[in-house]
Amino acid sequence: MNFLKQTFASLIGTLAGLFLFATLGVSSLVILLIGLASVETEPTIKDKSVLTLDLSTQIQDREPLVNVRDILSDRDRSVLTLSQVIKNIEKASKDDRIKAIFLDGSNAGGGSGYANYGEIREALIKFKESGKKIIAYDVTLSEQEYYLTSLADTLIVNPMGLMEFNGIGTEPLFWTGAFNKYGIGVQVVRVGEYKSAVEPYIRTELSAENREQLEVLLGNVWNNFLGEVGESRQVEANTLQKIVDTQGVLYPTEAKKLNLIDQVDYRDKVISILQEITENKEEPLRQVSFNRYVDIPVTGITDNSSNNKIAVVYLEGAIVDGVGTREQIGANRFAKILRKIRDKEEVKAVVIRINSPGGSATASDIILREIQLIQETKPVVISMGNVAASGGYWIATGGEHIFAQPNTITGSIGVFGVLLNIQELANNNGITWDVVKTGKFADLGTVTRPKNEQELAIYQKSVNRIYDLFLEKVAKSRNLSKEEVADIAQGRVWSGETAKKIGLVDSFGGLDAAINYAAEKAELGKDWETKSYPTSQGFAELFIKKTLDEDMKIANDSIDPLTQEFLKFKEELKVIQSFNDPRGIYSILPFNWELR
Repeated sequence: MNFLKQTFASLIGTLAGLFLFATLGVSSLVILLIGLASVETEPTIKDKSVLTLDLSTQIQDREPLVNVRDILSDRDRSVLTLSQVIKNIEKASKDDRIKAIFLDGSNAGGGSGYANYGEIREALIKFKESGKKIIAYDVTLSEQEYYLTSLADTLIVNPMGLMEFNGIGTEPLFWTGAFNKYGIGVQVVRVGEYKSAVEPYIRTELSAENREQLEVLLGNVWNNFLGEVGESRQVEANTLQKIVDTQGVLYPTEAKKLNLIDQVDYRDKVISILQEITENKEEPLRQVSFNRYVDIPVTGITDNSSNNKIAVVYLEGAIVDGVGTREQIGANRFAKILRKIRDKEEVKAVVIRINSPGGSATASDIILREIQLIQETKPVVISMGNVAASGGYWIATGGEHIFAQPNTITGSIGVFGVLLNIQELANNNGITWDVVKTGKFADLGTVTRPKNEQELAIYQKSVNRIYDLFLEKVAKSRNLSKEEVADIAQGRVWSGETAKKIGLVDSFGGLDAAINYAAEKAELGKDWETKSYPTSQGFAELFIKKTLDEDMKIANDSIDPLTQEFLKFKEELKVIQSFNDPRGIYSILPFNWELR
């Protein structure tokens, strides 16, 4: 007995010691991180420098939310906000120390969206108008990178590289065969011939309507690409299309003969050109990354400081009921943020930046209501990013003016519900259910059996009602009749260019255009500054910003095609997991579209 007591006491003592050690260890780490984050280092820049944008940088609407796990993991990647990139370009055009911008595609592989690149493109064109040069380099040049780099004064591609020039496409994923194989039943209720978000569950290929809208949408985005690239390279759009249809992939020497690029050479040649531009051949090229330049002050250029605030609220991700995760637009979380903004006297106008394919109809309406309440006392302007469709457009109806890019994906005014059941799957594995109920529809929400005709009618009635509300909200917001909205709704997806023609968008322009319009509507003159929401500058974020910065680059490892498909499948599962609308009704873009 004494032996057992001693053993037990020893065990307890050991566990207590380990707990104390772990606690002190974590505390010390936190103190270390906070200490490092609090060290102020004044960023500097030398004269005759080049501002370098690594095209592997992920550019998104708002700063990523970071936690300690992210810091300690090996999944670090370089991320900048669209606002930071554009402000850097504008700042550099007035900074005498910056002689050129270098668009470095050495490690490029990801994408930041055509609409985001469109805004950056506009800023780079203005930079060139200041008389400064843009030099670009790439190895494997994709269409999305070329959309940006085609405007460079000199575009160089590595001799061993190639240029992808085969158009853009999308390859939707369908689950129907797998559901049938494993005995998962699917029933859908929807409104809108083009509301194709349900097709992955009930079809094995695109419907005629979905194929039609995809062809039109991709055609609009592609025509915009041909027009802007053709103007930059002084090549007719028809000529570019002929190259696409006859060659698809170009070797650098072929691309040069066609005037699509300027030179075929290695990266050291680019460095030599930049050294000539900076008139500094004796020393290594002085470069400053976009990440570092964010914090570098420029004499004579200061950020506005004012008691008048324009709140910029970033709605990015799938729209879900409740609080949501950091990558989602949780209705309760953002409703609380919007209520605080409405009560802040110093906030004189609000810009809602939407980059969302939609999601929960209920959550979308909760957020819309808070925007409408703000609109009663303050101007609210909508800025659409790469995509603002379905529930994203539902929210957009709360603004008095909507800005979008020509290649923004929007519309998809439609509603659906997906009703899954696992009866066959369970029965095949010996599992059954029975039921006792006091009403005919008491088990309406069960997933243990398919819905009968009466139950489907109940769900269809609910979907019809939500769709009717959607039409009413759009009609009132856009000053259109309900019949006119019905003609352009039906769940159909539009490009920003077409959306403007049919009345869903007011103006072309990026986030800055929306902010300036909001300042004008609030009659603020030049006495204002922006404030971003949600705010997320915790100690972990500060640690990343102060100590990792540009040293933490994207791990741009090559991923084989099979793994890419599995990763795509994983992302699809995330979307299904976000289906948490209390009514089971959604307004969301077909979520497995990927333009490539």
